[in-house]
Amino acid sequence: MAKNEATGGIVKVRLVKGLRGSQAKHRLSVRALGLNKLNDVRELKDSPQVRGLINKVHYLVRVEE
Repeated sequence: MAKNEATGGIVKVRLVKGLRGSQAKHRLSVRALGLNKLNDVRELKDSPQVRGLINKVHYLVRVEE
């Protein structure tokens, strides 16, 4: 927790796998994170909602902190 507080509660998320063949709900979760193309990176506020989306599509994204 101290690491997130030091960075202002920001988490970097990168789309590392294509969305083809994934479930429709998972594609919507990736879009909700703001990721569109392969290797897109977004810096998002670290919150339980964002962590829930990341956990749902953990096999498609990578968290870079």
